Amino acid sequence: MATGRSIVRRVASTPWNARLRELASQSLFSESISLYRSMLRSGSSPDAFSYPFTLKSCAALSLPVSGQQLHCHVIREGCVAEPFVITALISMYCKCGLVEDARKVFDENTQSHQLGLAVLNSFITMYMKCGSVESGRRLFDGVPVKGLITWNAVMSGCAQNGLAYDVLEIYEEMKSYGVRPDPVTLVSVLSSCAHLGAQRIGQEVEKLVEANGFVSNVFVCNALISMYARCGNLAKARGVFDVMPVRSLVSWTAMIGCYGMHGMAETAVKLFDDMIKSGIRPDKTVFVMVLSTCSHSGLTEKGLELFDAMKREYKLEPGPEHYACVVDLLGRAGRIDEAMGFIESMPIEPDGAVWGALLGACKIHKNVDMAEIAFAKVIEFEPMNIGYYVLMSNIYTDSKNQEGIWRIRVMMRERGFKKEPGYSYVEHMGRVHLFLAGDRSHEQTEEVYRMLDELEASVMEIEGNTECDRCGEVSSSTREHSERLAVAFAILNTSPGAEILVIKNLRVCEDCHVFIKMVSKVVDRRFVVRDASRFHYFEDGLCSCKDYW
Repeated sequence: MATGRSIVRRVASTPWNARLRELASQSLFSESISLYRSMLRSGSSPDAFSYPFTLKSCAALSLPVSGQQLHCHVIREGCVAEPFVITALISMYCKCGLVEDARKVFDENTQSHQLGLAVLNSFITMYMKCGSVESGRRLFDGVPVKGLITWNAVMSGCAQNGLAYDVLEIYEEMKSYGVRPDPVTLVSVLSSCAHLGAQRIGQEVEKLVEANGFVSNVFVCNALISMYARCGNLAKARGVFDVMPVRSLVSWTAMIGCYGMHGMAETAVKLFDDMIKSGIRPDKTVFVMVLSTCSHSGLTEKGLELFDAMKREYKLEPGPEHYACVVDLLGRAGRIDEAMGFIESMPIEPDGAVWGALLGACKIHKNVDMAEIAFAKVIEFEPMNIGYYVLMSNIYTDSKNQEGIWRIRVMMRERGFKKEPGYSYVEHMGRVHLFLAGDRSHEQTEEVYRMLDELEASVMEIEGNTECDRCGEVSSSTREHSERLAVAFAILNTSPGAEILVIKNLRVCEDCHVFIKMVSKVVDRRFVVRDASRFHYFEDGLCSCKDYW
C-alpha cells in the first residue's frame, strides 16, 4: 500500500511529469532539463516517472555529468528498483559513451534480481549500437526465454552493423521457435534482403506482410520499396509505392532514391515534382537524394536549378552534403574550375565530403594538379578514410606517375591501411553464391574459370582489353575481379536469355565495366550489376549509365 508521503509526492509531480513527457517527445531536450531544475527549485520532488524523460534529454544532448547527477537523485528518491528507470539509466550511459557505467548499472540489478525483458533488451541494443556485436550476441544467447522484443533487438542490431546473413539466420531460428514476427522484425529482414539482393526471401516476407495485415504500415512498405529496388526489381518497387494508402515524405524519398540508383534521373525528378504537387513539403534529405540523382546522370542544369529552389522557394539552409552534391554536379560535367570556385564561395567551411566530390571529379577528368589540392584538403578532415587514398593512387596510376603512387602507398602503410577485398554475389536457387577477387574456393571453380576464359577470348575478338588494378581489389589482374567470376558463374547456371543480377561491394572498375558490356553482346544477355554507387544495366554492348558514373 502506498504511504501518505508517496501519494502526496505523486500528486505534486504529475503536472511536472506531463510537461517533461511533452518536451521530451517534441525533442525539446534543453527545455526538458531546465523544467526539471525548475521542479526541484519549486520544492516539488520527482518520482520514478520523472526520470526517464529527463535522462532521455541528457542522453540526446550528451550530458554525462548531468546524467550522473540524475542517477544520484534516482538513488536518493528510492526509484532504483523500477525497471523502466534502470532502462533509462543504461540507455543514457550508453548514448553518452559511458559503457562501463552502463554495465555497472546492469550488473548491480542482475545481482539484486531487479533485472527485467526491457533492461536486457536495452543492453543488447546498446552493445549493438556500440559495434560490440559479439557481446550483444552472447547476452542474447544467454536469455533463457526470448520474447519477440529480444529477437527484434538482436536482429535490428545485426542489420545496423551490416550483418545481413546473421539477420536472416536469426530470423529462421526465431520462426523455428514459433515466434511470430511483427513489423519491426520484418523491416530488419527486408533491409537485409535488400543488402544481399535476396529477392526470393523478400518476396516471402511480402506474403507475410499481406497475410498479417501490415500493408498499411508505412515503415514496412518503405522497406519493401527499398528491398525490391536494391534487388533490381524497380517495377515491383513502384507497384508497392503506388498502392500505399498513405505515403510519407520518407516513402517519396525512398522511391526517388530508387530511380536515382537505377540511373533514371528524369523519372526521379518528375516524381519529386509530383511529390510537391501532392502537398508534401520537401526536406533536406530528399534534396540530397534528387541532387545526387541529377549528378550521377548528367542533369547538371536541372540540379543547379533545384539547389537554387531549395534556398529560394523552400527556405532550407543547405548543409555540407548539399554543397558536396553541387560540387559533384559541376565536377562530373567537367566544370572543374567552376566547382573549385563554388567551394571557395561557400558560406560554410567545406568538409571532407565536399573536397572528396572534387577529388572524384578530378579522377574522371584526369586533372592531377587539382586532385592534389583536393586530396591534401580531404585527408585533413578524414585522415583515416582509405577510399580517398585509393582514389588518389588511381589518379596517379592513370597519369603513370610512379612517384605519386609510391608516396600514397607509404602514407597508407604508415596509417596501417588494408584494402577492402572486393566481392560479388549472385542469388541462385535460393542460395547466395559469394566470390572474392581471385577466388578459387567455389565448388564450380574449374567450370567458372573455363567459362571466363571463353568469354575473354570472345571479348578480345570484338575489342582489345587492357589490364589494370583500379578498383582496389586484392588481385593481380582484372581477369580475376569478383564481378567477372560472378558473371561467369551466373551464365553457367542460368538458362539462355535469363536476366542476371550481380551485386558488388565496391565500385565496378573501368575495365570490368567494358568487359561486361562486351559480354552482354557476346551472349545476348541482360546483366544488372549493383555496385557501391548504383545499378548498371548492360545489354547489347551498352550500359544504362552511358559511361557516366
